[in-house]
Amino acid sequence: MKRKITFLLTALLVQWAFSFSALPAFAKSESGWVIEAESKDNYNGVTLANGRIGLVSGMGLFQVNEIVMGGVYDKEFQDGVSRVVRGPLFTNLQMKLDGRRIGDGEVREWKQTLNMKKAFLETSVKVENAQITYSFRALRHLPHMAMVLVEITPDKEMDMNIETGASFPEELQNRSAIFKHLTDGKTESPVYTMRAVSRTGMRELATCSAFMFDGERPAVYAEYGEAHYQSMAFNQHLAKGKTFRFALVGAVCASSDFCKPKDEAERMAVYALQSDIETILSGHEREWNEIWKGDIIIEGDEEAQKDIRLALYNLYSFAAKNTRLSVAPMGLSSVSGYNGHIFWDAEIWMFPPLLMLNQDIARSFLDYRYDKLGKAKQRAVQYGYRGCMYPWESDDSGEEATPTWCLTGPFEHHITADVGIAFWNYYCVTQNKRWLREEGWEVLKAVADYWTSRVTKNEDGSYSILNAVGANEFAQNVDDNAFTNGSAKTVLQYACQAARILGETPDPLWKEVSDNMKFHYMPDGTMKEYATYQGEIIKQADVNLLSYPLGVVSKPARIKQDLDYYSQKIYVDGPAMGNSILSVLYAQIGDGEKAYHYFQKTYLPNKRPPFGVLSESAYSNNPYFCTGAGGLLQAVISGFGGLRITEKGIVQQHPLLPEKWKSLTITGVGPEKKTFTVKR
Repeated sequence: MKRKITFLLTALLVQWAFSFSALPAFAKSESGWVIEAESKDNYNGVTLANGRIGLVSGMGLFQVNEIVMGGVYDKEFQDGVSRVVRGPLFTNLQMKLDGRRIGDGEVREWKQTLNMKKAFLETSVKVENAQITYSFRALRHLPHMAMVLVEITPDKEMDMNIETGASFPEELQNRSAIFKHLTDGKTESPVYTMRAVSRTGMRELATCSAFMFDGERPAVYAEYGEAHYQSMAFNQHLAKGKTFRFALVGAVCASSDFCKPKDEAERMAVYALQSDIETILSGHEREWNEIWKGDIIIEGDEEAQKDIRLALYNLYSFAAKNTRLSVAPMGLSSVSGYNGHIFWDAEIWMFPPLLMLNQDIARSFLDYRYDKLGKAKQRAVQYGYRGCMYPWESDDSGEEATPTWCLTGPFEHHITADVGIAFWNYYCVTQNKRWLREEGWEVLKAVADYWTSRVTKNEDGSYSILNAVGANEFAQNVDDNAFTNGSAKTVLQYACQAARILGETPDPLWKEVSDNMKFHYMPDGTMKEYATYQGEIIKQADVNLLSYPLGVVSKPARIKQDLDYYSQKIYVDGPAMGNSILSVLYAQIGDGEKAYHYFQKTYLPNKRPPFGVLSESAYSNNPYFCTGAGGLLQAVISGFGGLRITEKGIVQQHPLLPEKWKSLTITGVGPEKKTFTVKR
């Protein structure tokens, strides 16, 4: 009998172990989804975003540093360039327990936890006689809304007072805040509305917030808080040992999206009040569960797993489907990082990983450029060219937003090719011929026409691009910059391919220019970065971009030659994404040691405490740099994973697993949601 029991127990254990091992890596442990912070030293907050608004976390009790409004711009000052706008802070909660205001000085055992899987930041603290836990969410299914969820468990019976008052960024004007009861005669909705206008009056901004409760709703009433603004409050008696939960939900709207932002914000708050906390939470989680079907799973390196997932979490957070918005270099984490303008960072660095893992989100990048095509055509005419000429820095107007003193605005023209390349890659992944005909072709044709009017024909029949600023912005106004010429050559080829697919007749000049684009070489065959290049230090990868992602240089020996040379020329304080290109290419030619070295160099020096958010360079402090996140993800997906976008879709070529990793799994790839795995 004893032997029989032992046998049964062994069989059950074997069956349990087999079932457990069959689960995906993320199901075995939640640790790869969670980043914890227990120290406030050198605190750099994380951003909770949903593609429309971004809440930047603070370390103080209930603190949100700012709310960044995606796609909403005003001037940075009266005669300055445009800058993305900060909204009024509806999250300004204050708590009293038994009449005593709870501030940061009363807080003990502070801890913050970022849950990337469910997209919320939770803070837990202890104060005298109570445990408080609260979390922030930028609601994914309600894109102009966010929620603060608060739980308090007292050690003794006590009375609690919660108040939320007005808090405005200093640049906002004509501020007002008022508590009101919206009612249809039967149902009453107590809400708190805040209004302001942006710095120069270009935008009207509004928020409306409301308290939500699980059970019986306490009376919500008006008070006068700081700065003589009316505020909204409620009182609640707390029973010893019993957890009380409430939420503050708010909408943030701007006149760039709504004719009457105040009215729309109030409607959104009323909508939430007629729901319940659990329904709103489940809607948010349902959207994120769908998004995370596109995931990257590392076995054997938990720290890298968190870092990679944080990069993907931020790209997913800063963009959303159906917004017709693109993503700035700092996403929705800052108003000061390049003013929230749209650069090549979107098309060359962030777009490719999103295109592979979530075509709906990636599509918004293209929608943004398609909507601005008319302005790009106007700009081409302004400078004497045909087709379209996209601005180096773009805002909601579609016009050039670069400061006038900066030469990149008039001369960094590769952006127009970068946009066209992104449009072609979207077709390659989706094979959506209807979209190609209705939208993609119009952009590709205009981009190709621009380049044939931009080039200069040489006496030997080759074509040069003169007086340009390339990816290496240290070298300004040079001739035949390698990446500019390479991207123009590539997009002209893509325009010819699109024409054949659609049965259109391409301009013969497209192929002629592409086939005869001029490149310059050193005596040993290394490609020169530009015509007169003599070994100077460069800002970031330029020549190497011709190997990946362009594929203009494809022979392994040539790739290695350019790699070995320019990897020693990149400026030590250059932006993070340059090293990701080196990582991808060393993986492609089979040098695992160097591929992993540059992979780590892509982001490890740029991590900032306590969550590991990325700064632009090893010596700067401006997180979150989602351009770097895009480069990091390309190093993993296209470098170690070997995934490439081709005319026939996404294929796997030359995967190479780092020695430290046991396996790499990429899920949700392409429209078919394929899974690619690399194992040792």
